[in-house]
Amino acid sequence: MHSEPHQHAPPHATRAFAVVTLANLAYTIIEAGYGFHTNSLALLSDALHNLGDVFGLALAWGAAVLARRPPTERHTFGWRRATLLSPLANAVLLVGFSGALAWEAIRRFGAPPSIPGLSIMAVAAVGIVVNLGGAWMMREGHDHDLNRRGAFLHLLADAAISVAAVAAGAGIWWLGWNWLDPVISLLVSVVVALTAFGLLRESFNAAMDAVPRTVDQAAVAAFITSEPGVVEVHHLHIWSLGTGEIAMTAHVVRPVDSEDHDEFLDRLHRKLDERFGINHPTLQIEHGISCQHDEHDRAPHSH
Repeated sequence: MHSEPHQHAPPHATRAFAVVTLANLAYTIIEAGYGFHTNSLALLSDALHNLGDVFGLALAWGAAVLARRPPTERHTFGWRRATLLSPLANAVLLVGFSGALAWEAIRRFGAPPSIPGLSIMAVAAVGIVVNLGGAWMMREGHDHDLNRRGAFLHLLADAAISVAAVAAGAGIWWLGWNWLDPVISLLVSVVVALTAFGLLRESFNAAMDAVPRTVDQAAVAAFITSEPGVVEVHHLHIWSLGTGEIAMTAHVVRPVDSEDHDEFLDRLHRKLDERFGINHPTLQIEHGISCQHDEHDRAPHSH
């Protein structure tokens, strides 16, 4: 029985990453220049975080490109796992930059510099447009594509920082409250850290071959066991191969007199995809009489 070739991301999927990455790079250069010129921590911190965004988006872009490479004799699954490692690096970058931002904000509390609030508002407003526009381009599929979700959250976090910078600029320009610059930066660093934590946890789990959050392993085991001609299911493993691809292996015990194995496998593969989104299952048929390979402990299993 031959499996159908896997579908990879279409060219337009990587094109969105390219456009968003280059747009953020251009804005980061402009914002950093204004930040140094006005000595504004709000702008410099946003530019610093945007620089991290550029690196993160470049990682996501590269991962999306790698995921389209076909399997080889050495990389038999292709490079699809790159789309799981990229958001992990993205999350680490977010945490790191939030810490650096918080440190600089606390350092400036003692003597906040005098900065032009109107310039901050103008530059940060452009950032809102750039980042929300990028997030809109990343919105499609971000609920089930961890690589896109990393980029999507990165861009929303940047948009939040830009909104905060506009608020700080308004307070400084209108009321002369220069202390708003480090205060807003500190609050934003906390928001970014909290946003990054969820992505860090989920991407780490994916990199460690955890069961995807969209799949209930107990329900999968119960479903297979309920199929006609199935006596038992064990050694069940479910993990993400990459974006949109969920793999599964299982040992399925069937009666000795079963002769419909091919039909059974075709039916079960189709149902696993339809019900659970598991599109890369590998099933080992056993009769449960003299199989002793499960008794060793060199490859321990939870079931």
